Amino acid sequence: MVARRGLAIILAAGEGTRMRSALPKVLHRIAGLSLLGHVLKAVQAADIDAIAVVVGPGREDVAAEALKLAPGARVFEQKERRGTAHAVLAAQDALAEGFDDVVVLFADTPLVTPATVRRLRNAVGEGASVAALAFEAKDPTGYGRMIIEEGSLVAIREHKDASEDERRVTLCNAGLMALDGRHALELLEGIGSDNAQGEFYLPDAVEQARARSYATQALVAPEDEVRGVNDRVQLAAAEAIMQGRLRDAAMRSGVTMIAPETVFLSHDTVIGQDTLIEPNVYFGLGVTVGTGVAIHANCHFEKAVIGDRAEVGPFARLRPGADLGENSKVGNFCEVKNAQVAAGAKINHLSYVGDATVGAKANIGAGTITCNYDGFNKARTVIGAGAFIGSNSALVAPVSIGDGAFVGSGSVITDDVPADALALGRGRQVVKAGWGKAFRDANKKG
Repeated sequence: MVARRGLAIILAAGEGTRMRSALPKVLHRIAGLSLLGHVLKAVQAADIDAIAVVVGPGREDVAAEALKLAPGARVFEQKERRGTAHAVLAAQDALAEGFDDVVVLFADTPLVTPATVRRLRNAVGEGASVAALAFEAKDPTGYGRMIIEEGSLVAIREHKDASEDERRVTLCNAGLMALDGRHALELLEGIGSDNAQGEFYLPDAVEQARARSYATQALVAPEDEVRGVNDRVQLAAAEAIMQGRLRDAAMRSGVTMIAPETVFLSHDTVIGQDTLIEPNVYFGLGVTVGTGVAIHANCHFEKAVIGDRAEVGPFARLRPGADLGENSKVGNFCEVKNAQVAAGAKINHLSYVGDATVGAKANIGAGTITCNYDGFNKARTVIGAGAFIGSNSALVAPVSIGDGAFVGSGSVITDDVPADALALGRGRQVVKAGWGKAFRDANKKG
């Protein structure tokens, strides 16, 4: 097909009162990304040329989210809520620019795929003036019905306006629609408000097109893809569907998940081939995992990088800025934050390494803490290649441990340690023979 210029209009002006939230509905998140963000991501992946986002009055927060995720988008305000067609016309200046295809989407329908957006555009490219997306509803109550006669879409009837026969139809309106850019303004401006709600309904574009003998078409999508989010229950349902998609994609790319239903992924999680993930692992935003990695159970990651063939967990936490080199290890009950852990280094158990650099093949003993915060400022710890930090040591930053140096167990290190040196920072042991018995005897009762 010859390349066509496409405009996406995303309606994000709904109040979302059923969410019972101070946060606008479309800014609630699934897989770490706002509902609006998922729709923006879908249209961007569908090679849309321009994006318009329609927001409600005073919704600078929604506008800011749109511009952060799609810097080239234009934001329009729907000053009064008078229906979906009225909302689309809020972007009239964009509509007037002469796009070939206009796709209308809803910011609270976050599961739509780029493939579906392309299907809508292709239907217009192949001659439809209006292409409307539909789904077979398990329970059609409340949805607009797709009225098909002799194989053609002739109307979309809102539930409140439908006859008894029409209410028995199970093919329902998903809301998304594509319009031929040549006729879009004409069709939208022809829509009236003679209905039970007294609003201007976008689905009425179908009857407007039919009245002008323009071609119309219904495309069918899976019900899960066109689920809207109106409350917290539906938000959780959308999250579950998105997680299923992300897990399936990861496993099909070569990742093993022992219990996939217990693994939570973010929309931007990247995991390399032949990585093994045990149960109950959480991937927050900005996590990249290399190939051949072993991730043991009950780990939590956010804005972290895990290099090839590294081993992490169980019960490990990687916070923002954690960067683990290849063949490194962060073991059970360890936390790493804003630290670079070089190839082959090991932080095996019960340690906190924050604001630090750990050299290649260094060994961090159990219970080691980098003391990085003095109550006002953060300072950095540098541990050299091949260094050995004994168990239960505290490294008080800023401090540097040289290559190949040793720190004795139980030390508090406040000064730099030269390469290949041994540092001991603990009191000398004193043994007083018989003291324990004398103490107990002195404190006997009766």
